[in-house]
Amino acid sequence: MPIAVALSGGVDSAVAAARLQAEGHRVIGLTARLLPTGGEEDAHSARRLCVGLGIAHHTVDLSAQFAAEVITPFLQAYGAGLTPNPCLLCNPRIKFAALLDATREMGCGALATGHYVQPARRGERYALRRARDAGKDQSYVLLGLSQQQLAAARFPLGSSLKADVVAEAKRLGLPVSPRESQDVCFITGSVRDYLSGHVEVTPGAIRDVLGTEIGRHRGLPLYTIGQRHGLGIGGTPRLFVIAKDPAANALVVGTREYLKRRRLRVPQCNWVSIAAPPPGSTLQCLAMVRYRGRPIEAEVTPETGGGCEVRLGPHDQAIAPGQGLALYDGDGWLLGGGGIGAD
Repeated sequence: MPIAVALSGGVDSAVAAARLQAEGHRVIGLTARLLPTGGEEDAHSARRLCVGLGIAHHTVDLSAQFAAEVITPFLQAYGAGLTPNPCLLCNPRIKFAALLDATREMGCGALATGHYVQPARRGERYALRRARDAGKDQSYVLLGLSQQQLAAARFPLGSSLKADVVAEAKRLGLPVSPRESQDVCFITGSVRDYLSGHVEVTPGAIRDVLGTEIGRHRGLPLYTIGQRHGLGIGGTPRLFVIAKDPAANALVVGTREYLKRRRLRVPQCNWVSIAAPPPGSTLQCLAMVRYRGRPIEAEVTPETGGGCEVRLGPHDQAIAPGQGLALYDGDGWLLGGGGIGAD
């Protein structure tokens, strides 16, 4: 059966397609249209690549699903005082769901992408391990994939260094776009400007940890946990955003020490490279509380119902509810993860 490759027009997905073709697979290029307008440049680059490789190319309109499954929840989360990562929604709901469905309708047996992550089998489970290139590792944004999705996924770049992938593309003469993918693909300007035009922003109080009003904010969605600049409050000690209180429409600030949260909950944890541990057991592992964050020693206790409590070791990272938490063992296997709860 042929393998579909999700093509963005960039170098990573281009080399993924070329490698699969060189291995003897029949390859079909697939580009997802995620927005009602725009994206023509990426689709054109993908079509040009497919012509060069001598493979078919199709464009699939997923804009309605993307709006419903990614953009709307993204805006709702910000409106609720959270800091979501849309990639954590897009990968399990769009790329490896709606786009994977499209590949199956075309008779393809798998969907390949240019993600930097190493897939493997561990017993009966489909597992993911951090990429060889630590600076490009993307296992964090794949923490929501199910076993069924992983069974149909292919990641040809996981054992490669980015520099080698770029050199390979040049050697093969692949016509690719020089642009790198951006964190929030549907936002062309700043996140703050985008939110200002799409969610309700109501000015309110900035309060310290004792509840004293010390300033005014422009709207809770326009601020992130850990933010220091742009608060409009001076003096010493330096103050950071440590929490949002949507019920009171208040922004809570405090010193850096308040950012070093040591306990958190993941309301729903997806287990990837291991089966779900029994409720009440403990798991010693490493936690990443944001994409490209530094691993933190953690003790995880699964709960009845699918959630888990996480106790973190000493760290200096800001933890924002709504972001993803990824759990790893010492060998780089992605054990699982989920969204960080507000409590």
